Amino acid sequence: MTFATVDISFQEELLAQVDQIADNESRTRGDLIVNAVKMYVERKNEWEEYFNIGQKIGSKLKISEDDVIKEIKTYRQEKNQ
Repeated sequence: MTFATVDISFQEELLAQVDQIADNESRTRGDLIVNAVKMYVERKNEWEEYFNIGQKIGSKLKISEDDVIKEIKTYRQEKNQ
């Protein structure tokens, strides 16, 4: 596994929060940031997978994203009445 160094800039307040969390968890700033990015990438990939599954199901059932949005709006309106 190879590594690359990346220079990034943070707002001071955000960096202070990162440092506080890292300190509370007895971790380094870098470790915390790397793990946060890993979690973000994993979550993004999961949502992409869910979206792809939804598209496949929608295609199979011949419904569009707009159809789903309309149904959600109708449901919410009926629920609030």
